[in-house]
Amino acid sequence: METQQTLMQSGQMSGSLSFNGIMTKEEEEMSKSALLTFRAKEEEIEKKKMEVKERVQAQLGRIEEETRRLATIREELDALADPMRKEVSLVRKKVDAVNKELKPLGQTCQKKEREYKEALEAFNEKNKEKVQLITRLMERESKNEEAGRAEQELRNTTHSDWLYYVIFLLVRLAFDGRFY
Repeated sequence: METQQTLMQSGQMSGSLSFNGIMTKEEEEMSKSALLTFRAKEEEIEKKKMEVKERVQAQLGRIEEETRRLATIREELDALADPMRKEVSLVRKKVDAVNKELKPLGQTCQKKEREYKEALEAFNEKNKEKVQLITRLMERESKNEEAGRAEQELRNTTHSDWLYYVIFLLVRLAFDGRFY
């Protein structure tokens, strides 16, 4: 009904209606024909709209199905790759932890090596000093033994022997460079 009024109004504007506002049969038939054509076109447009809508819905359904299928495949791939990824990640974490432990141990080891070298040098120096002291001690002991023997000989000798012995010692000291 609205479309008829619209057509009538447009007809009045275009001047196709008679002047007194009453439509002739011919005009009425043309109007009905135009209305039927318009409705047919409208139905055809609606039909095409529905077809397009159905095709779009069908494609959306296929897209959703393919999306679900892709998600399933992705999950399966993740499940296959995931254990390896987890294992690699776990090994990397262990390597990092060991590296963190090794760094201070390496520093401690270097420090201990330096301390060991210093202690070894000190030990070697003290050992040399000990050898020198033992050598001096042995020299002193041998001198003491010589002096003890000399003293024993002095006791056993007479006055003239003693005099010869003192001279002997003085000569000996002079040759050794200890007596000036």
